[in-house]
Amino acid sequence: MIGKDIIFALSMRSVRLHFLRSVLAALGIVIGVVAIASIGMMGANMTLSVTEQLSDMANKLTVTPYTGGGMMMGGGGGGRVVIGGGSSSNDDNVLTEKQFRDIERIVAKYGTAYTVRSESDEIEVGSETGRATIYGLDPDIIREILTVEEGEYPKSTTSVVVGPTLAERLDLKIGSKIKIGDPDEGSTTTVRVVGILEERGMSMDLNTDMAIIGTDKLFTGIYGGEGEYDQVNVVVNDLNDIDTVKTAIEDELNRKEDEVTVQDSSRIMETITSTLSTMTTFVMAIAIGIVGAVIGAIASLIIGYVVVLGMVGTTEYFFAAGSLIYVPMAMAVGAGICIVTGVYPAWQASNLDPIDALRAE
Repeated sequence: MIGKDIIFALSMRSVRLHFLRSVLAALGIVIGVVAIASIGMMGANMTLSVTEQLSDMANKLTVTPYTGGGMMMGGGGGGRVVIGGGSSSNDDNVLTEKQFRDIERIVAKYGTAYTVRSESDEIEVGSETGRATIYGLDPDIIREILTVEEGEYPKSTTSVVVGPTLAERLDLKIGSKIKIGDPDEGSTTTVRVVGILEERGMSMDLNTDMAIIGTDKLFTGIYGGEGEYDQVNVVVNDLNDIDTVKTAIEDELNRKEDEVTVQDSSRIMETITSTLSTMTTFVMAIAIGIVGAVIGAIASLIIGYVVVLGMVGTTEYFFAAGSLIYVPMAMAVGAGICIVTGVYPAWQASNLDPIDALRAE
C-alpha cells in the first residue's frame, strides 16, 4: 500500500515539475477523447434519427406499374414519369381499377390500400409562378393519412390543402387562390386553399410538403384518367406481415407477366443504417489514430506519469452531457493509449543508473 502511495506521489511530482508539458499533453488527450466520443455520439444519433424517420413508413408498400428496366417515380409525383429503359407490359404506365381491386382484396385482412393519382404541373399564385405536384386522393383517405395544421380538409372539387414548404415559398394562406395548368397550353383550373398540412418530410408513399392535394374528382376533372392510377399505397397493420403481403401481391398480379413493381422501405432502412454505422466506425478509427500520434509525442514520460495524465485528460470530458456508451469508451481509449505508450519509456527509465537519472533530471 505504501509502495503504491509512493508511486502515485512521484507521478504527481513529475506532473508538478513539468507542469506546462503536462497541461499540453492532457489537452491533447482531452481533444482526442472529445473527438472520439463526439464522433461516436454523432453517428449513433444520426442513425437513430434516420431510423426513427424511416420507421414511420416501414409498414408501407408502394405498388407502381412495371416499367421493364426502370422504375416509376414513387411518392414524389410527376405523374407517369419513367426512369430507365426497357419495355413495359403496361403501355400506359398506369394501374387499372381491376388491379387495384385485386390489391385491395389481398390486403383486406392485413391493412389498407388506397390509390394515388399525381401530376407535375405549372401553378400560378398572384404574380408568382412555379411548378408543383398535384395529388388526387379519396376524401376519406386524405383525412386518414394527412394531418392539417391550419384550416380544414377539402370538401369540394374546388378546394385543396397544400404542403407547408409550398405554402411558405408562395406565401399561401387559407383562402388563397391557385391557378393550376399552363395557360399557353390550354385552360387553367382555379382552386382555393382551405388547409395547410403538417410537415411530413420525404417519404416513399407521398411527398406532400411541396404539393397540392385535392380529391380524386378534382384530379380527374383536370387531367382525366377515370379508373386509372399512378400508384397504389398499402399500409400494413403488422410489420411482420410486410413480406407476406408483398409476395402475395407480386404472385397475384405478376402471375402471367410482370405488371407491377412492389417496393418497401425495409431495404432502404437497412442500407442507410449499415452505411451510417460503417462511416462512424471508419471516422472513429481515424480519430483514434490521431490520438495515438498525439500521445506518442510524450513517450518520454514514465508509466505512472502518463496514467495520471490519462486520468486528468479523460475525466475532463466525463462530466459533459453525452452518450453513456461512447464517453466511457473514449475514456478507456485515452487511458489505454497512455498506458501502452508509457510501457517502453517506463521500462527504459527503470534500467537507468540512479545517478545518471538524477543527472539527466
